[in-house]
Amino acid sequence: MNHRSMEVLEAALETLRQSPADVGTLRLIARRPRVNEREILVEAALDVDEGLIGDNWRARGYRKAADGSAHPDMQINMMNARAAALIAGTEERWALAGDQLYVDLDLSGANLPPGTRLSIGSAVIEVTAEPHTGCKKFVARFGLDAMKFVNSPVGRELNLRGINAKVVRSGTIRTGDTVRKITGPLDGRHHVTGAIPRSVE
Repeated sequence: MNHRSMEVLEAALETLRQSPADVGTLRLIARRPRVNEREILVEAALDVDEGLIGDNWRARGYRKAADGSAHPDMQINMMNARAAALIAGTEERWALAGDQLYVDLDLSGANLPPGTRLSIGSAVIEVTAEPHTGCKKFVARFGLDAMKFVNSPVGRELNLRGINAKVVRSGTIRTGDTVRKITGPLDGRHHVTGAIPRSVE
């Protein structure tokens, strides 16, 4: 696939800005069992301690942590599905971005500031303040213009590279689930395990 040019990327900004603000859709779930491996799921379990069950978040750790442990505020990486489609092309390539959840929802800092909670299926996640930026792999897979685009002032404003989140209520999520901004207290924690793979990429 040819990488998108800056001209093509910038021409799609209006479409990206039209992402729903309060009620969106979970378009894709991607689990990362090992480095550079992806499993596309139709159903998955989110857990307050383990993040996405079967994902390598905990095993991978956080390079800036003194003990190499996983960062608790980076359990879940989420990307705008419209941005993924623009940058990656076909849905089969979205997971190359490295995120776990791809949602049709406005992920901008103005719409989802840190602390905002989202319900997905029976789970609840909370947006965290940890920045989510691209890496060398992102450039290799999608091109330098894509990296510059998501890290431009407008790209950062809209969080086009994505956002980080943590699980605050365990539950099951499925492709097609509603993603909804919520307020108020949670009604307890429910641990769910297991996931149903659709295919292995």
